[in-house]
Amino acid sequence: MRGLILATQFLTRLPTPQVADFEPADLTRCAVWFPAVGLIIGALLVALALVASGQPPMFAAMLLLGLWTWVTGGLHLDGLADLADALGAAHSRPERFLEVLKDPHLGSFGVIALVMLLLAKFTMLALLPVSSIAALLLIPAWSRLGPLIWVWWLPPLHGGMGDRFAWQRQPVAMLVWAATLVAASVWLSPRLLIAPILIAAWGLFLKRRLGGQCGDALGAGIELVELGLLAALVVNPALG
Repeated sequence: MRGLILATQFLTRLPTPQVADFEPADLTRCAVWFPAVGLIIGALLVALALVASGQPPMFAAMLLLGLWTWVTGGLHLDGLADLADALGAAHSRPERFLEVLKDPHLGSFGVIALVMLLLAKFTMLALLPVSSIAALLLIPAWSRLGPLIWVWWLPPLHGGMGDRFAWQRQPVAMLVWAATLVAASVWLSPRLLIAPILIAAWGLFLKRRLGGQCGDALGAGIELVELGLLAALVVNPALG
């Protein structure tokens, strides 16, 4: 359980037991537990969605988005904002990408990305059919499988989280998690089977646009995969 506890500490604000004799290498080895942490987050979302199911949809969506943001501490939102700023600054001068990526200040591109992402998530949650509430269990897990695949597939851009996780690739665990989530998606909501396509699409974007991956790119990918899966549950429900 050591790896699960460390992964929970890294990815969430949830209280956990203290881990004795912590070593920096433990953080990289715990990545295999990222999808499990996603299931914990998903379970919290499902529980709140069931409690709030009788409330007005916009109020319920506000509660869900608030919980979703709080439980992760905005970790991946920060990655999205940093990546948006870096990509915006590098539009005409590619050499500025890493310089801006390391800058802790939030720029206009990052603000726009955050507002658009949160607004889109809020809208999707407000439109989420009651019949799809159970599918919320798997969305955070699918999105947190993404980093395992991206660091296995793409080289790290520079030192940092992306570099740390790159030398602890876990292909067997990745395949086990993928098979588990596919089976669970067939049971709960086949619409979520679009997840591998979304994960692959983000990996292709990183490969073509950046040539690799970094911590902020992994965090941004988590947010965007979550948004894509929410959209899959909401868009054109007649197909369901």
